[in-house]
Amino acid sequence: MFAGLACGAVNSIAGGGSLILFPALLATGLGPLAANVTNSVVTWPGYAGGLFGFRSELGNQRHRMLPLVLAALLGSTAGCVLLLSTPSGAFDVIVPLLILAAAALLLLQPHLKKLVGSPVEGGRTWKIQFPAMVAATVYGGYFGAALGVIILGVLAVTVPDTLRRLNALKGVLSFADCTISVLIFGLFGPVHWLVVAFAAPSTLVGGYLGARIARRINETALRWSIVSLATGVAIYLFIRGV
Repeated sequence: MFAGLACGAVNSIAGGGSLILFPALLATGLGPLAANVTNSVVTWPGYAGGLFGFRSELGNQRHRMLPLVLAALLGSTAGCVLLLSTPSGAFDVIVPLLILAAAALLLLQPHLKKLVGSPVEGGRTWKIQFPAMVAATVYGGYFGAALGVIILGVLAVTVPDTLRRLNALKGVLSFADCTISVLIFGLFGPVHWLVVAFAAPSTLVGGYLGARIARRINETALRWSIVSLATGVAIYLFIRGV
């Protein structure tokens, strides 16, 4: 229950909460695949709680959501199918590198904006944002740990807004990605529903509380907390893969 609460809160604040819950599920005796798909189902209520907590930041961002949510739905579907049909060894090697790349995007966002100019909405939505978000959520459907960091890294260099509001938008896209995972893994994956029933309510509470905390964090502090967490997640995955 504590792992679910912490997972929901961390996912709302920064992303990477699955790296708390996933090892906890492994510790209960679940195999890696069962732990992965069960983790995806358990985290869904946490993302729902985060949306409720971020509702004031999302009210005037609806114009951005359609292409980005569509990209998340497509990418997550592809990732889920990939997980259920192919071995995970090769992809697991890439996962820490993807997380570090996302953290670097976020850390260097102010400097990148100076080099390439501020993001412009409209013309670059379908050419840049859409394929980048599809790629990010393929990863989300496949594994999902630190998905929020990767999504936020993409948003930070393609959407002209504050990090706090982008963090709220990240919650919408994570929720969309996770919804597909719930549907596909619920029908075709080895989900342990008893674990879901026990842990899911705590992720809901954690997601809401995490969103409330994230709204009050200074933007620079939020940036560094996300980068630090992502780096820790990547180190954990490197060590786990050794």
